[in-house]
Amino acid sequence: MTAFLAPALVTILLIRVIPFLGAIWSTLHVRDGVGLLADERFAGFENYIDLLSDPLFQATLGRTLVFNLVINPLQIALALAIAVLLTRRLPARGLWRMAVFIPCTIPLVGSSIAWGVALRADGPVNGILEFLGLPAQPFLTSPTQALASIMLVASWVGIGYWMVFLVAGINDIPDELYEAAALDGAGGWRSFWSVTLPMLRRPLLFVLVADTVANFVLFVPMQMLTDGGPQNSTTMLMFDAYRRTYTYSQPNQGATATVILTVIMLVIVFVQFRLLKEDK
Repeated sequence: MTAFLAPALVTILLIRVIPFLGAIWSTLHVRDGVGLLADERFAGFENYIDLLSDPLFQATLGRTLVFNLVINPLQIALALAIAVLLTRRLPARGLWRMAVFIPCTIPLVGSSIAWGVALRADGPVNGILEFLGLPAQPFLTSPTQALASIMLVASWVGIGYWMVFLVAGINDIPDELYEAAALDGAGGWRSFWSVTLPMLRRPLLFVLVADTVANFVLFVPMQMLTDGGPQNSTTMLMFDAYRRTYTYSQPNQGATATVILTVIMLVIVFVQFRLLKEDK
C-alpha cells in the first residue's frame, strides 16, 4: 500500500509542501537590492508588520473578504436553484444541463477575453441596453462597477460547475423520502427545506469549501480585464501577491501576502467544516 501511495505523496511534497515552506521562509527575510545581486537578511515578522499596517493592503484584505462574502453565497444559491430545477421532469432536461455546463469547458482565459469584449463601451451588452432605452454603462472601467463585472465573469464559469455536483447529490436522494413527505402533506417548498437541503449536506459542504478556495485565488479576470483597477477596485489578495512579486520586485512581501491569504482561507474553511459537520 505504501508503494502505491508513494508517488502521490512525493508529488504533494514537491509541488505543495516544499514551496509553501519556502514561502514561509521567504516571509521572514527582506531583500536589499534587485536581481541576482540582491542580498537577503533575516527580518523576523517585519514583512507581516509592514503589510498589515499598510492602508492599501488593509483595503485589499477587506475587499477580498467582501468579494467572497458576496460571490460565494450567490454562486452556490444560483447553482442550487438551477440544480433543483434541472432535476425536475422538464422537456429537454439534458440539453438545458449541457447549456449551463458549457461555460465550464471554456478556459477562464477565453471566458475573460469574451466578457472583456462584451462589456466594452461599444460592446454588445451596452448595445442591448441602448436598444432597450437604457444608458450605456462603463462596467470594467468604473471603480463602482468593475468588481461586480468580475463577479459576473467568475459566476459565468462557476455556477455550471458547482451545479453538476449538486445535481448528482440530488439524484442520490431516495425517492421514498419525498413520497413520505408528500404523505405528510408537505409541498414542494417544504420538501426542499425538510428533505433536499438536509440530504445535500455533504455535497453542499464540498461545493462551499471548493468555491471558497476558488474565489480566494481568483486571478485571471483581474489580470486580463482590469489589472487590479480602476483605482485598485478589483485588486484582491492573490493579484496583490502577484503584483508585489513580479511588478514591484518585492518577492518577500509577495510571499507574505500569499501566506496571509492561505491562513485566511484555512480559517474560513475550518469554520465551514464546523458549521456544516454532520451530527453524530
